[in-house]
Amino acid sequence: LSATVSNAEEFGDWLQAVRGDTDVIVSEERPVPLEQHVLARGKMLDLFDSSGVAATNRVNPELVQLAKGGSRSIHARSTRGRRGHDRGGWSPQPPAAKLDRAAVVAMLDGKNLLPAIFFIFSRVGCDQAVRQVLRAGVRLTQAHERDEIRAIVEERCRPLLDEDLAVLGYWEWLEGLERGVAAHHAGMLPAFKEVVEELFQRKLVKAVFATETLALGINMPARTVVLEKLEKFNGEARVPITPGEYTQLTGRAGRRGIDVEGHAVIHWQDGLDPQAVAALASRRSYPMNSSFRPTYNMAVNLIEQFGRQRARTILESSFAQFQADRSVVDLARTVRQQQESLDGYEASMHCHLGDFAEYAGIRRALTELERRASRAENQESRAAKEKVQRELNSLRKQMRAHPCHNCPDREAHARWAERWFKLRKQNDALRAQIRSRTGAVARVFDRVTELLLGFGYLEKDASGKLSASASGRMLRRIYGERDLLVAESLRRGLWNELDAPSLAAMATTLVYEPRRDEGNLSERYLPRGAFVRAFDATGTLWSELDDLERSHRLPGSEPPATGLALAMWKWAKGVPLGEVLADADMAAGDFVRWTKQTIDLLDQLSVVADNPVAANARLAMDSIRRGIVAYSSVA
Repeated sequence: LSATVSNAEEFGDWLQAVRGDTDVIVSEERPVPLEQHVLARGKMLDLFDSSGVAATNRVNPELVQLAKGGSRSIHARSTRGRRGHDRGGWSPQPPAAKLDRAAVVAMLDGKNLLPAIFFIFSRVGCDQAVRQVLRAGVRLTQAHERDEIRAIVEERCRPLLDEDLAVLGYWEWLEGLERGVAAHHAGMLPAFKEVVEELFQRKLVKAVFATETLALGINMPARTVVLEKLEKFNGEARVPITPGEYTQLTGRAGRRGIDVEGHAVIHWQDGLDPQAVAALASRRSYPMNSSFRPTYNMAVNLIEQFGRQRARTILESSFAQFQADRSVVDLARTVRQQQESLDGYEASMHCHLGDFAEYAGIRRALTELERRASRAENQESRAAKEKVQRELNSLRKQMRAHPCHNCPDREAHARWAERWFKLRKQNDALRAQIRSRTGAVARVFDRVTELLLGFGYLEKDASGKLSASASGRMLRRIYGERDLLVAESLRRGLWNELDAPSLAAMATTLVYEPRRDEGNLSERYLPRGAFVRAFDATGTLWSELDDLERSHRLPGSEPPATGLALAMWKWAKGVPLGEVLADADMAAGDFVRWTKQTIDLLDQLSVVADNPVAANARLAMDSIRRGIVAYSSVA
């Protein structure tokens, strides 16, 4: 498992439960030791005290002093002391003053710490960083390396159309590569990213400015990793990176078999806490949690292959249910402990005159009614106030008439009763959590099954055995987040009037996920004619399914998104790349990714649908698998 996973033992326990004897072997030793630094005051300071070892988490005292000193410079104070006099000021050398990126690249080059990956949590920031470094005149390559780079780039990019090169920023990208500098992020054309990865591995590109996606699943180690900030935007707010993310990012530092040690460099920021950074760098805290849930396609396939009961058994042995059950064990232990306390409270509030729990209940009801009446004093009608007053008088009469009201130890008992009521409320909530988690995955499967039965995708025989209907057998071959919506649209013939470009646009609305700030476009930005009618019908169907899902206590889904529909329709009609990307308002890499997902859905339609949809799906695939999309499919 990944080095960032902190619950490998739990995963091993699950394998033990479902597969038999399993041993978990955890290695905490890094193949290439990692040295960690903070870039402050124009120089690299060790994060940990060099007189000790990093494992002790003893932070470099100079960094601690730097954090305490604010804008004062340690260097300035020491210089002042050597001169033997103090004129009441400091040298204007703020510790948080950052070197520009070109200077940092030059520093690392001078210290023989290249190649380096600079993690910048912004695509725009990565592209800007490359331009800044190039404007500063940085050149990290020799003449023979530049010749080799150009030869590789021309060979890899030969299939690209000349008319698309300018749109893709090819010449600026090539200039950066020839000088040993490049960006790497999901907005780039996949072919461009692959070239950057190849040149970096060949030690021809020396500095890459990348988003965190580079840290996942790409063989691209570096000698040094630089983190400009320890926070990123998560779509809603700027949040600190987690210890797991820090480990993932810095895991790129140190090339096995090449480097004696790797280096992680953090830019000093105002307010940076060296102790917090040290804790971030030394914790293994990134639990792997299952997000598994049964889908419609999965339910039909499991039932058809194994039957309903065995399918439930299979799901109950999933890692998701294992984690839910394990949490139930801890909750149950807490419930038992609380029950012991409740028994003790009940004994302490025992009254020889009567049932004190009943009496305490009357007192609580009276207190709550008085509080409610006080809050609504100026809001309720006269009749409502009179009704509340009658209820108050009734409760007061019951309280005074209760045998425990005259107990000499009444208030002592009442204090124990109050504790009992509060703890019982917490205990009831925990018991409800246990009920909700036990068998949670199988219960979701049951709800999915009932919905599919209602729609006719599953059917029962005389003995009550479930099997897939003709529609269910179609659903078995549709994979994706919107499997049921696609199947039901085909069954109702909602897309029969669409031509190939319009069908490509429709498929895009079912796979595309808009940015949070994008929203949906109005109809004036949609393909005209049959598409609008088909999309309206599909949206109505989505609303119907969404309501039905929520009535079955299943999570709903987002409505089909039109943000890419017009661009995909134009792309299917052969419109040039520049115009399509302008309509899509997205980077080439994003457009290729969404187009590939559209092709995947069209491919499924070509197999499961009847004509004319199947025939148009094949035509649509051919029409959008062109240019940069076709090249990226085979690169």
